[in-house]
Formats: sequence, structure tokens, C-alpha cells
Amino acid sequence: MKDKKVFKYLVIIEKTNGNYSAYSPDLPGCVATGVTLDKTLSRMKEAIQFHIEGLKTEGLDIPEPLSEAKYIEISI
Repeated sequence: MKDKKVFKYLVIIEKTNGNYSAYSPDLPGCVATGVTLDKTLSRMKEAIQFHIEGLKTEGLDIPEPLSEAKYIEISI
């Protein structure tokens, strides 16, 4: 059996009025929402898997995860 390649995508989570939304900068159009943070992350994982399966079905390249996140501290 062929070894699977593991990808680790950055997911940005935003708190909105009453729920959360998430997206991955490396997978344009791949988004998810949920009432809780855990539900949102679970749905985002499903969305990423679905997105990648769609890319495979269409014969398209799977984007390499390139995005990073850093916090910058500012004193005010």
C-alpha cells in the first residue's frame, strides 16, 4: 500500500455574532461555520477533505500548505 502524504493547512477562525467561521488561505473557497469552535474546526476538516477530493477528481494539483500565522505584540 502506498504511503499517504500528510498536509498541514493553516486555518483562520473568526468569531462572529453568534457563531464562528473558518477558512484556509491555501485553499481558496474552502470555508466552514459552526456554533462552537470545536464544531467549526470539525466542519473545516471535513470541508478540506472534500475540497481536496474534488481537486483530485478534476485532476488538479493539491496546493502545498504555504501560509503561516504569527502574532505581533503592540503596546498601546
